[in-house]
Amino acid sequence: MDGGHIAILPKVKVEDRTKLSSALAKEVIKLTMVVGEAMTLGLNRRGIDVARINYQDMGNWTPTFHIHLFGRAKSAKFQKFGEAVYLPKRETGFYDGFLPLNESDIKEIRKEIERILATEKYRDF
Repeated sequence: MDGGHIAILPKVKVEDRTKLSSALAKEVIKLTMVVGEAMTLGLNRRGIDVARINYQDMGNWTPTFHIHLFGRAKSAKFQKFGEAVYLPKRETGFYDGFLPLNESDIKEIRKEIERILATEKYRDF
């Protein structure tokens, strides 16, 4: 696995981050921080050597604001660590061998999210 990918889609649909209320903007930032940390810790525990998360605002085609978290694994074969994320069109076949996070990966990430949200850092966030 190259490092995983998670998309965060706010329930309130807006065109881009400039249209978020201050409360929703704060919640989106908190969520990306928590999920990014949980993804790194959880996937490393699953044997995927995630060293960094790249966060990218998206919404070019819908256009609805959402954020993608791309786990950057040191041992990545396709999205090589240290190189820019490459997102070719689906019809190129680039993604044909990619697999989604499995149930065990998701369970580990969820467990980390719960633990992280209970820490002092996020208590009054």
